[in-house]
Amino acid sequence: MTAVLHTWGQNLSRHVHLHCLLPGGALSDSGEWKPAKSTYLFPVKALSRHFRGYLVSLLRESAGAGELHRITRPDEVATTLDTLMRETWVVYAKACISHTATVVDYLARYSHRIAITNARLLAADENGVTLRYKDYRDGDRQKLMHLDGAEFVRRFLLHILPKGLMRIRHYGFLANRTREAKLERIRQVLAIQATAPATGDAVQHPHEVGFPCTKCKQGTLRVVGEIMPRRGAATLPFR
Repeated sequence: MTAVLHTWGQNLSRHVHLHCLLPGGALSDSGEWKPAKSTYLFPVKALSRHFRGYLVSLLRESAGAGELHRITRPDEVATTLDTLMRETWVVYAKACISHTATVVDYLARYSHRIAITNARLLAADENGVTLRYKDYRDGDRQKLMHLDGAEFVRRFLLHILPKGLMRIRHYGFLANRTREAKLERIRQVLAIQATAPATGDAVQHPHEVGFPCTKCKQGTLRVVGEIMPRRGAATLPFR
């Protein structure tokens, strides 16, 4: 996967989270490509439970190693983590993105932006800074916020990463050390699958090479044109 670190909310508060882009399949240890069985690589509820258990387990290990220095009260770690395990965690997931341009647009939305743009700065003088923000808890309403100069600078500096901390990281077959070799292997496997004879006496001709239907996994799905999207909407292929 490719993970992009995002640290801010609309009002410049610290809101640390990751935006992750996962391929629609996995490369097995034997070098075979295993495609997702639906538009999601993992069931969302199962992924939520797994993420909760894994993160809480790592926090327990860190506490046991004395790495959580700000926690000083006896049994505070166990009590807090036990409470977290009783809560239902939500991992927000979207269906697969099927076009290169859409993937690039999604990544660019988070990889090359800063905490606030000039368009949201409405005024700045000796009395402070006025900015526009979207209040997600109030129906996405646009609101104004006034901060004194020192507070505005403090919030902005929260989102400048320490030296050596990467905003974008790649994992699995996209990792820098193995990406070239593994992507070449995936291309080879997909090319073999695309040109393999169909079931029965039907043979897939070179000009008919495409992808199987995402629902029944049979036949050939070919993109013959695109409907240009409305602003903010995804591109839809003719099938």
